[in-house]
Amino acid sequence: MPLVTKRLVLRAARQEDLTDLYAIFSDPRAMRYWSTPPHDSPARTQKNLDRLIAHADGLLTYFVIEKDGRVIGTAGMHQANEVGFILHPDYWRQGIISEAMGAIIPHLFAITDHAQLTAEADPRNAASVGILKSLGFKETHRAERTFCINGEWSDSVYFALQRPS
Repeated sequence: MPLVTKRLVLRAARQEDLTDLYAIFSDPRAMRYWSTPPHDSPARTQKNLDRLIAHADGLLTYFVIEKDGRVIGTAGMHQANEVGFILHPDYWRQGIISEAMGAIIPHLFAITDHAQLTAEADPRNAASVGILKSLGFKETHRAERTFCINGEWSDSVYFALQRPS
């Protein structure tokens, strides 16, 4: 069952989302702080899409973000209790991720028994760090040189959001 906000439909991934998802995951701007390099072919994105579709078989915890009939990003809980998101750069700085996560977070707490949700970001990614903080996530710790993409090491800052009482 999709989640619907004022501007967005948050739903399970479908095969027909491949073109829109490839536009996101092949964009070097969107992938700047991602833990893998930009996708070099739709076949690479298809592997991600296959996982998203399989993931949607049970409880829906990871969503594509649809706006005006186009998939513009993904967001949700992708492993254990860790949340993440990515958005096509054409939609940055419009409050899209805050709106999406504002609907997804209560949904995740409602369908799981997790005491907290966690997140990881590259500390240079001020936008993602700011979004997480605005959603109530608190920084728990930092680590240096956590992953290397194309010869460039990245650090990580870790966050947690406690289940509301």
